[in-house]
Amino acid sequence: MAKETYTSIKSYQFKETPKSVRIAFQVLKYVFLVVCCLVVLIPLVIVLLGSLKTGTEYLQSNVFALPEVPQFSNYITAFTKGHVLLGLGNTFLIEIISCFGTIITGTMTAFVLQRFSMLYTKIVKTIFLIVALLPSISMQVTVFQIVNAMGLHDNYLAPILMYIGTDIVSIQIFMQFLDNISVSLDESAFLEGCSYPGVYWRIILPMLRPAIATVLVIKFVGIYNDFYTANLYIPHHETVSTALYNFIGPYGAQWEIIFAGIVICIVPTLIIFLSLQKSIYSNLVSGSVKE
Repeated sequence: MAKETYTSIKSYQFKETPKSVRIAFQVLKYVFLVVCCLVVLIPLVIVLLGSLKTGTEYLQSNVFALPEVPQFSNYITAFTKGHVLLGLGNTFLIEIISCFGTIITGTMTAFVLQRFSMLYTKIVKTIFLIVALLPSISMQVTVFQIVNAMGLHDNYLAPILMYIGTDIVSIQIFMQFLDNISVSLDESAFLEGCSYPGVYWRIILPMLRPAIATVLVIKFVGIYNDFYTANLYIPHHETVSTALYNFIGPYGAQWEIIFAGIVICIVPTLIIFLSLQKSIYSNLVSGSVKE
């Protein structure tokens, strides 16, 4: 009865709204969506057009002007002299290990903090909240000294350990999803003779697939675009974000080569996203409905 009353009230309010107001609202909505699309697409168009121009043509022509003669040699230069392939290999190595470590450590930490209500878990939650509010750049001097003292500077382990050990956001996401998983499932497993590790591996981890998909997307994009960590902690090991930095010198930058390298670096992520978008969307939607 309450649901029918609520529906009738909403329909009545909608009917009372003037038609001109509804049309204006629809127009504003689509205008906003078009503007958002342009904000995303215009930089990509500029990069693509710039990658096909010569250095002189790029500096003298409009950014939206078509190239007189497409310079596909820019892509060859970016791929060979820019060490893009080496950067992609190093980046994906760091990505795979960091994402796997984040999923394991993040889900385990969230399982302990969310399922066990004790004094130390409350203290850890408070510390996580305080750390999340602090800007990471303010702690880089101390972090660099620790990494250097451990002998990990210019070693792949430095960024990997940092990506795994400082990801408070992923733990918070896992804890939010764990709130929607009933504790009765754990209790039923205990009655069947299952231990805490068994509950984690057989029940919690499979049910956290929507959260894992969310964290993987955020983590992958964050590591792929991270220039600061790669440039500071592994300066002699090029990644995607640092490989193109070779074309920036004290007397200027070869933007046409840099744009070509950016296009090359976009292709792998575009292929991965297009091939996994159905599973990503389905996992995200499956976590939005509580049965």
